[in-house]
Amino acid sequence: MKESRDLIEAAWDTDIVRSLSDYIRIPALSPGFDAAWEEHGHLRAAVDHVADWVRTRALPDAVVEVVHLEGRSPVLLVEVPGTDECTDDENVLVYGHLDKQPAMGDWSEGLGPWNPVLRDGRLYGRGSVDDGYSGYLAVCALEALRASGGAHARTFLLLETAEESGSPGLPEYLAHFGERFGDVGLVICLDAGGGSDYERLHLTASLRGLLKATVTVRVLETPVHSGLASGVVPSSFRVMRQLLDRLEDSATGEVRVPEMHGAIPAERLADAAAAAAREPGGLAGRYPMVPGMTPASGDEVELILNSAWRPTLSVTGAAGLPEPGQAGEVLRTSTSLRLSFRLAPTADAEAARSALERTLTTDVPYGAQVEVGDYASAQGFSAPEASPWLARALDELTGPVFTEPCRRLALGGGIPFMELLGRTYPRAEFLVTGALVAENNMHVPDEWLNIDFAKQVTAAVARVLDAHARR
Repeated sequence: MKESRDLIEAAWDTDIVRSLSDYIRIPALSPGFDAAWEEHGHLRAAVDHVADWVRTRALPDAVVEVVHLEGRSPVLLVEVPGTDECTDDENVLVYGHLDKQPAMGDWSEGLGPWNPVLRDGRLYGRGSVDDGYSGYLAVCALEALRASGGAHARTFLLLETAEESGSPGLPEYLAHFGERFGDVGLVICLDAGGGSDYERLHLTASLRGLLKATVTVRVLETPVHSGLASGVVPSSFRVMRQLLDRLEDSATGEVRVPEMHGAIPAERLADAAAAAAREPGGLAGRYPMVPGMTPASGDEVELILNSAWRPTLSVTGAAGLPEPGQAGEVLRTSTSLRLSFRLAPTADAEAARSALERTLTTDVPYGAQVEVGDYASAQGFSAPEASPWLARALDELTGPVFTEPCRRLALGGGIPFMELLGRTYPRAEFLVTGALVAENNMHVPDEWLNIDFAKQVTAAVARVLDAHARR
């Protein structure tokens, strides 16, 4: 498919980088970060910008629509009829998103979230790799496939604008498009990746679920002098410590709530062992631990499983605690903590929520008042094993597109919409991947996209679409 690769190179080097740079300039914050998003109009501007670009491409039979359901942020839908060579009635759904995270701190000199900079093959700017490139990549793959005589089934490209806010409107959009999408046989998600190199396609095999809650322990109606009350009134912090011990073994980090766990499939155990053998010490080495700090385990396989399949607890916020320099001799009325659990990919988030509340509010030490609320949750995702045609297509990427075989990754983070897509299309094949690797700074300052890697992923997607049409 040499002609296809030449077209991909030319498209990225000229039209795509130019249009993607203009997209970066739009401060299209996700609705969760911009309550006045509709008034500001940035999300709509981002959708319109990409829609206008798609209309200029060599897909004359494509239908390009901006759809805006009431009370939800807009989406871009592109429908491309299948080629004559494809007689299969199973359709393809390609997913990406156009909403962005905020600036999140200070960017390096010469860089900025809304200031596109192309430097040494990297395109810097917010939304470059998460996930503004996805629509461009998908359209370019279809163009290249057609130009080289390849085949593809009827393909729908869906770009939403609330992924960074948990995709609250996506269920309504999927229901709205349900009959039109028809029988979806392949779902390609381009909002993933996360490996450590550019020599292969990184496939997301699983994602952990999420459960967040705020817990408040209250022991007094009003604060009192600690010198007088300590030893009489148990402190709210001590009661909180006892409750946390019900949730987590503080010595090992093991979560003690059974509903948050899930059995680890044999293939994921094999993936973890293979990853540890390929990159000894690689996982712990990614994080800037202070001098002398050691990881939670000396076993690389255990670290991979800890980060990808086992539930974990992080305390991400607190209230009721003054700054140390302002702390007086006072027994405080209450302590509040924000608890963030990562759940096993197969755990039931609602069952975990019920178990958390029950664990924290039953037989509370000293009869203290405990409030649990402000919940947020998301189901995890475990991809089905690839069918023979997809496995073969992925194997055949080695050589023509990448130098190394594809790698399956079990990721500790969550992508809430993946569980929804898996539930909506239970018979579909899933290719969850992208042009993102761990060093690309998604969600933090200096986000960037590796243009050459994006070209390779484009070629890979084109080949998978062709294989799907000819299977």
